[in-house]
Amino acid sequence: QISWTPLLLLGYLFYLLLGAMVFQLLEKQAETHFRDQFQLEKLRFLQNYTCLDRQALEQFVQVLMEAWEKGVNPEGNSTNPSNWDFSNSFFFAGTVVTTIGYGNLSPSTVAGQIFCVFYALFGVPLNLAFLNQLGKGLNAHLLTLERWVQKPGRAQVQLAIFLTTGTLLFLVFPPLVFSYVEGWSYGEGFYFTFITLSTIGFGDYVVGTNPNKHYIPVYRSLTAIWIVFGLAWLALVFNVGADLMERHLQLKWHKSDLSLTEGATTKLEDEPEQPRIHIPS
Repeated sequence: QISWTPLLLLGYLFYLLLGAMVFQLLEKQAETHFRDQFQLEKLRFLQNYTCLDRQALEQFVQVLMEAWEKGVNPEGNSTNPSNWDFSNSFFFAGTVVTTIGYGNLSPSTVAGQIFCVFYALFGVPLNLAFLNQLGKGLNAHLLTLERWVQKPGRAQVQLAIFLTTGTLLFLVFPPLVFSYVEGWSYGEGFYFTFITLSTIGFGDYVVGTNPNKHYIPVYRSLTAIWIVFGLAWLALVFNVGADLMERHLQLKWHKSDLSLTEGATTKLEDEPEQPRIHIPS
């Protein structure tokens, strides 16, 4: 039996290289444009406010960047709602144990950082155990559906129902809510939904952070609960996809191995028997 692990490794590396080239092609030019635009805006600002010099402006920009890194939105004023009220703290705790880690908010005190380490140390395994148990419940539900559907091809029907229901609940309808509440386009809402549930969590889009909007107190808490159940569903989908991919690769290699063996056997059978040469000892 031929091992397909080296081929899978090469395919994995090729996929990373392909992604790097595509992202570079799509994003590098836009980044250059935004960087030049930002430099022009700074020049215009200095021209309009001659009492400032470049060094003072750079220091102010540094202050803004430090504020953003500490989770303080530079927009608005001091009356902005706290990032560490109970709802936001509950949301942050969910991003820690689920390993999403948006990066827009993090503990700034030494005590908070130490607690975050130990909280994640026990919380991440607890979250994995919970998601595993939730996944078992979803599998049991799928088995129940399989018993209900007593027709040929019931496995395909069962998988279609599972994928359709989960897609509607976790990928199609939530972006509509986020678009309405956050003011995003549907595409931005869908992008945030997938990046969150896949635990990638870039942090470029985060719910409940716009200082110009008034959110209900439980908005981010409800979002955290949606994230947990969405994680379980998407993780199960990823596991099914990985299992299908492994089976497909093994089947391909098995067929290739069989074809090589059959071809060699056929070749031996088709060749006429050659006279044997006796080699004296």
